[in-house]
Amino acid sequence: MGFTLGLAQTAFPADGNTLDQVRRCAKAAHKRGAALLAFPENLMYPHDLSATELKDLAEPLDGPFVDVVRRIAQQHGLWIAFTMSETNAAGGQPFNTAIVVSDVGTIAGTYRKCHLYDAHNVRESDRMSAGSKLCAPIRTPFCTLGLGICYDLRFPEVARHLALAGCNVLLYPAAWHDGANKALHWKTLLRARAIENECFVAGICHGAERYVGISYAFDPLGNELAGGRDELLFCDIEPSEVATAREAMPIFDHRKPSVYTLS
Repeated sequence: MGFTLGLAQTAFPADGNTLDQVRRCAKAAHKRGAALLAFPENLMYPHDLSATELKDLAEPLDGPFVDVVRRIAQQHGLWIAFTMSETNAAGGQPFNTAIVVSDVGTIAGTYRKCHLYDAHNVRESDRMSAGSKLCAPIRTPFCTLGLGICYDLRFPEVARHLALAGCNVLLYPAAWHDGANKALHWKTLLRARAIENECFVAGICHGAERYVGISYAFDPLGNELAGGRDELLFCDIEPSEVATAREAMPIFDHRKPSVYTLS
């Protein structure tokens, strides 16, 4: 069953009211007929908060931020994928967590970012805790979702794990820092993950100036379905194309895991 995917390439609003931004995008996505709307990394708070501020403002999964997004999803009959700063029950820095809520407002799946970006004078490990396991497949009426967050994209094992687990659509909410070759890497890696796993892959980038600010979606053959700087992008996804691609190029039948080890 085909469906329409919406990519909300938002930046943190000047008035700080992120939830109004989510409401506005959800209303537009519903009007466009989207079944799933995905938001970028760093949706809940701006990136430049201190580690102490991030920890103080973090919320649990049953907190008010998630609760409002759940009600927005239910109001518009729309599945929503978004990120938040999740309280660490062990008392450490919060988790960078992606959540998928259903069109009736239930939490369908969550994922805590595993790979933290400690590069180019950025140290995410000073500001957040790393997750300890990859995303479990998230079943929807129209596809099976897998999630990675930003820097996870640079680790092909993540996408391959999700594809082997049965995911046919992979979402990467991101705040992909701009810089030399960064836009090239962002687009190339998204396309590569789609081609090498023969599934749909979408990257949703934060829209603030410090980031690349371009979102993309690719089909299982690497064709670009959506791409640009618009706050809202839409594309049509036909999950049956995954099986078609894998029948034509049966890489999953030809894998040899027994030789993929270091001796």
